[in-house]
Amino acid sequence: MDNNNSLFINYFGVIKDKRQQAKVRHKLIDILFISVAATIANASDWKDIEIFAIKREEWFRKFLELPNGIPSHDTFERTFRWIDPKQFEKCFIHWVKEIAALADRSVVAIDGKTMCGAFDTDDKKSPIHIVSAWASENGMVLGQVKTDEKSNEITAIPKLLDLLFVKNCIVTIDAMGTQTKIAEKIIDKKADYVLALKGNQTNLHTDVVDFFEDAEKTNFDGLKVKSCITKDKDHGRIEVRKYFLVENVDWLSMKDDWKGLKSIGMAIRECEIKGKKTVEKRYFISSLKDSIEEFGDSVRKHWGIESTHWFLDVVFKEDARRVRKDNAPQNLAMLKRMALNILRKDTTEPKYSLKSKRFASSIDNDYLEQVLIKNFI
Repeated sequence: MDNNNSLFINYFGVIKDKRQQAKVRHKLIDILFISVAATIANASDWKDIEIFAIKREEWFRKFLELPNGIPSHDTFERTFRWIDPKQFEKCFIHWVKEIAALADRSVVAIDGKTMCGAFDTDDKKSPIHIVSAWASENGMVLGQVKTDEKSNEITAIPKLLDLLFVKNCIVTIDAMGTQTKIAEKIIDKKADYVLALKGNQTNLHTDVVDFFEDAEKTNFDGLKVKSCITKDKDHGRIEVRKYFLVENVDWLSMKDDWKGLKSIGMAIRECEIKGKKTVEKRYFISSLKDSIEEFGDSVRKHWGIESTHWFLDVVFKEDARRVRKDNAPQNLAMLKRMALNILRKDTTEPKYSLKSKRFASSIDNDYLEQVLIKNFI
């Protein structure tokens, strides 16, 4: 591996090695590289990583020194327990910025996920909760932070925003993150926001709901409102989405508390399956102005982060892995997101699903090598 031209070395070679150097038998960079490659190739835990590396040792030596052969699964586990997750997160975010720059007006969805497999029964600690940012344009994870003990997403989201490069993007967050400080942070980052409203913002939510309910009764007569409709039909399922954006928000009593607030929005989702129809209404505050298309696009694309959670759960078996000690759960979560990003970005076999890409990587060294060379090495 060319240390001067390798993306991997440039961005992850700076991670501090905290091991007792006199006892070190395996290079940190070797452990990291093997872990990423093995995770891409269907490995789900430390034992899987060790077995994959043993079976591919000759191939790994094309890129790595491996002065003492392949590390044991215990070595992989111990290493990821003490890696500083905050430094790992920063390295990850800068690497993503290099391989997947965001275009202006890209939608960046922020959402949390509980790591069910990270519950520590010995220490009686709750499962860790990870807040991630996801780019809708390319399906890649932009960054993650762990919520602090006895805290929640409200404190983690500003920390994540501090790390991200979201200038000229549109940031979307569920109702938990609809907080004045978070809105201010997004505007300070030179981005726009679309924030969901629910009961946690009692008065604001009530005012916006009442406004749209009254407006619907008169079909928005006399109001300056922008609207658009989309319709999708697939496998007997008909889905109609209606979006409404109102920019006159001077009447909102709390308008001045929300930096950059320029509009309120409503999204109506009508879904019909086998003759059964359901209707869902959601409400938002936003810094967007003059663009109903951007509002509708942002609301619709926010739900794409759920597909990322699904891939991590089903394809990467994230919730099934019982990794609990020290920094290991957080670092393993980052490792899986690195693998997910590499697979999403890869175009070696454009018709392959993510699951198929992982399977192909597990049986074909040449394919895995192309995936890594294009996106990682």
